[in-house]
Amino acid sequence: MASSSDQNPFLPAMEHLPSALIATIMTKLDIRSIQSLASTCKTFRSCAAHILSFVPTFHLFDIAPSMDLLRPLLPSNPYLRSLKVDCTRLDDSSLDFLIRPSLQELCLYNCADCSGKLLSLLGRQCKNLRFLYLSSVAEKRGRSIDVLDLEEMLSGCTHLETLILMFDVSIFLRHNFARVWALATGRLISLEIGYISSVMVTELLSPSLGLHQSSYHVQPSILPNLQKLCLSVDYITDTMVSTISKCLVCLTHLDLRDSPIIEPRMAFDLTNSGLQQINIHGKLKHLSLVRSQEIAPTYFKRVNDLGILLMADKCSAMESICLGGFCQVTDTGYKTILHSCSKLCKLRVFHGTHLTDLVFHDISATSLSLTHVSLRWCNLLTNLAVARLATNGDLSFLDLRDCRNLGDEALRAIGTLPKLKTLLIDGCDISDIGLSYLGRGSTNSLVSLSVRGCKRLTDRCICSLFNGSSNKEIRELDLSNLPNISDAAVLLLAKTRIPIFELRMRRCPLIGDTSVMALASMQIDETVWHGNRLRLLDLYNCGGITQLAFRWFKKPYFPRLRWLGVTGSVNRDLVDALARSRPFLHVACRGEELGTDQWDDLDDIYMQDEEVDFFEQWLLGAESERDDEMEDDVGLAELLE
Repeated sequence: MASSSDQNPFLPAMEHLPSALIATIMTKLDIRSIQSLASTCKTFRSCAAHILSFVPTFHLFDIAPSMDLLRPLLPSNPYLRSLKVDCTRLDDSSLDFLIRPSLQELCLYNCADCSGKLLSLLGRQCKNLRFLYLSSVAEKRGRSIDVLDLEEMLSGCTHLETLILMFDVSIFLRHNFARVWALATGRLISLEIGYISSVMVTELLSPSLGLHQSSYHVQPSILPNLQKLCLSVDYITDTMVSTISKCLVCLTHLDLRDSPIIEPRMAFDLTNSGLQQINIHGKLKHLSLVRSQEIAPTYFKRVNDLGILLMADKCSAMESICLGGFCQVTDTGYKTILHSCSKLCKLRVFHGTHLTDLVFHDISATSLSLTHVSLRWCNLLTNLAVARLATNGDLSFLDLRDCRNLGDEALRAIGTLPKLKTLLIDGCDISDIGLSYLGRGSTNSLVSLSVRGCKRLTDRCICSLFNGSSNKEIRELDLSNLPNISDAAVLLLAKTRIPIFELRMRRCPLIGDTSVMALASMQIDETVWHGNRLRLLDLYNCGGITQLAFRWFKKPYFPRLRWLGVTGSVNRDLVDALARSRPFLHVACRGEELGTDQWDDLDDIYMQDEEVDFFEQWLLGAESERDDEMEDDVGLAELLE
């Protein structure tokens, strides 16, 4: 095939362009895009190999590379400052390759096969580290982690400002754990821990005096400049909350979450007295206190409106408040927050069993400008409350999941919100007509919509939602647990040509193979097809999915798909074969919820128009092939016309 330069002598070939110009352009791209370009020609391949030795950032989120795949991507690079990698396929033998002295930001996810060597090596090698995120360290059987490893990390990383340890640190001995934190740098301003006991938190912040020290001995302050603290603990207690409030004088962000297996006793619970101790230094801007129901139905039964009233006196400058599981707090307490915190822009309430419409009756009379509101499992709320909330024209995030009494009139009010981007209304009593209100009003900025479990919805809801030019910006759509949704709805969705990135349709009994074929053949424009925009597709427990559907998940279909949910019992051999043929596709077949973690918010800014994922092709070292059985299949383009 003749090159463009052969056809037109005035157009220079790629190899004639200055390498410095190509390198400058490629340094503006992410790693995935660089390697996609490297797959297209020798000139780009040579340039990519060169710039990988001096790019300052290396972020690879959506795949879990092995060392064989990672080694050519990470050559020696003294300029590397930021490294983010999924370590699912890596272990201790990879650490000497990953841990580099030049790093200032390091995020290693899913480090289950790495031992405490990871921590100690960081303390010895990464003296300039500012940001550190580690998850699931030593969770694999046979791996261990010692408090001495933590000590070496804290004493060696003297420039650390943000530390996120997303694993269970209660494995450390309590006394030694508190002792080593005295070595932490005073520059640390943000600390997040995946799980820790409340007693360990108290001892960490207020270590006991030594046996031979007088009571007048002045102890050095622990974490003197800490501004943000996020902890998941066994119990949120008065003692822990009081200790945090007294010892962390610079704290502006406090996020505490617990999940008790039984109702805690008085000594291991939060009461009005503990709530009164919050923000005694007056610097707190963000507060989250949540008792999760994921293990057992437990609540903060010893906190009532009086506790909220006492707390509100010190929280007038609060910007974000999240309260979950406060079953004794009534409208009086919640109204106190709205009327006392004039700067509040984010309000979240979970399991507000006594929260009613009266809380929002006169919200228009306040100076509040709410942007994020979440009222999940607040079953006493009605359409009237949503109508009052909708007077806040700046709302961009609204979560009303499992508010069973909300119906179409609530959607009519929501449709007037001009800046709304995320709407979650799972389990609400809405109909197809109600969804049409989202298109009729001023709302045309909606990006994410979830109507999971809204059982009155039918196939016609797609027409209602995407009527004319309405809701063309939606990229994430959850249609799960809708018994009346069928393949016809997916065919209608495909005809809209909306470039959906995430589509969830789990537990829809009428969804079958036709839906998969329609999505695989879906055209975004006249030249781009093969369902190329979908990054997540959840079809778990969809009644009509058979072996035929699996043929459409092979290349070149769904080239950007990274998360796929299916029912493994359909054919386990097919599921395993698909996982082998597309190793960078996360195939879930046990019913687990799909989706990227909180750290994985990477948008594909540099989307390729090719039908083949060149990056995956490059990593696998194979040319794009099409199975013989694929060649026999006929697309559904005629069905979509």
